[in-house]
Amino acid sequence: MKMWSGRFKDATDSAADAFNSSLGFDKRLYKHDITGSVAHCTMLGECGIITKSEAEAIIACLNTICDDITSEKLEIQNAEDIHMFVEEELTKRIGTIGKKLHTARSRNDQVALDIRLYLRDTVDEINLLLKELILTLCEMAEENLETIIPAYTHMQKAQPTTLAHHFIAYCEMFLRDCDRLRDCRARINVMPLGSSALTGTTYPINRARVAELLGFDDVTKNSMDGVSDRDFAVEFLSACALIMTHLSRFNEEIIYWASDEFGYISLDDRFSTGSSIMPQKKNPDMSELIRGKTGRCYGNLISLLTTMKGLPLAYNKDMQEDKEVLFDTEDTVKSCLSIFTAMLPTLKYNKEKLYAGASGGYTVATDCADYLAKKGMPFRQAHEVIGSLVLYCTENGKKLDELSVEEYKKFSELFETDILTAVKLENVIKNRNLVGGPAPKTVLAEIKNIRKILAKKFPQE
Repeated sequence: MKMWSGRFKDATDSAADAFNSSLGFDKRLYKHDITGSVAHCTMLGECGIITKSEAEAIIACLNTICDDITSEKLEIQNAEDIHMFVEEELTKRIGTIGKKLHTARSRNDQVALDIRLYLRDTVDEINLLLKELILTLCEMAEENLETIIPAYTHMQKAQPTTLAHHFIAYCEMFLRDCDRLRDCRARINVMPLGSSALTGTTYPINRARVAELLGFDDVTKNSMDGVSDRDFAVEFLSACALIMTHLSRFNEEIIYWASDEFGYISLDDRFSTGSSIMPQKKNPDMSELIRGKTGRCYGNLISLLTTMKGLPLAYNKDMQEDKEVLFDTEDTVKSCLSIFTAMLPTLKYNKEKLYAGASGGYTVATDCADYLAKKGMPFRQAHEVIGSLVLYCTENGKKLDELSVEEYKKFSELFETDILTAVKLENVIKNRNLVGGPAPKTVLAEIKNIRKILAKKFPQE
């Protein structure tokens, strides 16, 4: 019998019953549902809405149900949703007293509470995975402070940098991802319970007490808003979409760099796959899957936005569609972060080829122009001179660091013998010692700073 069957004369059609059910996916909320119910029941007992002995009996049974589900003694099945399953099991075990649990609340504010409790934990778990990824990148950067690589714009060689500088660029992105999740968590951590169906309740409940028991920072200030919006869930999906964006960009580079055309990276056997027909293949499937799953997370974000955009106040059944996209995004982001963090240290970088790549493509041309500008030539004029110099090199099959002083002087008398040291890759990088630059000392200082930031963000670790 349905908890709401009093109004109905006929039983729900079996197909409609299955279509309406959310138990298949919202059962993963069971711990959070029971945690919320325990806090709610505690408050009911303290406020005298139910007796203390009734509250104690209900709480004891709820905790037993939770233990039984966790230990797999009790299978979650045959209910409309996880809330009804727990309540029906409670009533089955302790009788009529169990029916008092739902006093002064609705499934509307109950599910809003469950999702917030669940996402609060999920945010913390994803942030810990981001922390491990950032620390892994920091370790790899420390090992490659002087590993010179070509940096690109428009997928054309632009200027030389270091592998460490490249890694730290992604650290900065992932640090911002941590901050976005933390900001999102602050808006998640507001308690909707007490909103009831949409206009609150006439019972003398204590919302602040429930918030205190559950560790919420505040309670929602409007009961209709408390049950009818999922902007915090949209924000979570948005933050996750950006995490996946950064992962996808990184993996796009790995895919390129592992190709024969680049040859900058060798993939580890443990994180590669082969071909069913081509014996020579070693494919970057992990990176390709991460890149592909990024679109999946984007789709989940758009799905929830589209679901919410036309809903009038207050709760509508459409909002049941929030959970599957949330759970799928959570699982996808966690798996991608875990596999990527494990894969990264196994990559082998061809340092000789990276260095050769950095020395090609006239990557020190900007430094040649800066050299002339520092000698007093206006930069725009220096830019034109070096452009002509590069054209000379392309026509004669030479590199800028292969030219003689005499060849340089054909383009400007301002060139002296020190130009030969100015265009050396090591010096080009060393001289970029500004904050954010690739000079080894600068990057090492930023690595230390990142570690300090992580220590503040995760003081319990």
